[in-house]
Amino acid sequence: MTETAPRPLRIALVDDQPLVRTGFAMVIDSQDDMEVMVQAGDGSEAVSALSARDVDVVLMDVRMPRMDGIEATSTLLGRLPAERAPKIIVLTTFDLDEYVVAAIRAGASGFLLKDAQPEELLGAIRTVHRGDAVIAPSATRRLLERVVTTPEPAEQDTSVLEPLTEREREVLTLMGRGCSNQEIGAKLFVAEATVKTHVGRVLAKLGARDRVQAVIIAFETGLVTPGEH
Repeated sequence: MTETAPRPLRIALVDDQPLVRTGFAMVIDSQDDMEVMVQAGDGSEAVSALSARDVDVVLMDVRMPRMDGIEATSTLLGRLPAERAPKIIVLTTFDLDEYVVAAIRAGASGFLLKDAQPEELLGAIRTVHRGDAVIAPSATRRLLERVVTTPEPAEQDTSVLEPLTEREREVLTLMGRGCSNQEIGAKLFVAEATVKTHVGRVLAKLGARDRVQAVIIAFETGLVTPGEH
């Protein structure tokens, strides 16, 4: 009996610069397990196209005319049922830092620098599609440290952390320091499968859509501070 090859990941590219879209499309379409299904020049066009067509991952530029990437992310994920909602990776540059956390809060699953190497781009797409967005890449971590300002201790609202057990706080702290599940398991002397269970519980208790949002909470509550490793 012949095995059916898995369906390629369906990708959407949303950027107001045609040359950027063309470059990304060439990289993505060179892969056997991916194909670009939708291209859009702004957020409004993207919302219309993606409301009608299912894709797995969206590469979403932040700053665009008519509707920016933040509004498009929020609108798209608010309109689609969870089973149809794509994973969204926000594309940014260091000088657009102030937009990134807003996009993550709007529901984006991660972010990527526009000058990332092709292998970084492809790796980010596969990682986000698996639902295991990792904060570990150094560029992502530096960006987080720049955009998330840790409040003064007197101003920190740590009540969101109260439902977490001591072990779950340890896991969240290590997530905030950029550790992968494998690295967390090694530090805590537990199996990677156990770490995945803890991460799932942390996300559920924090009401976080994914790992990225959980890490932002870790920074904002002072559980992890910028520069801490």
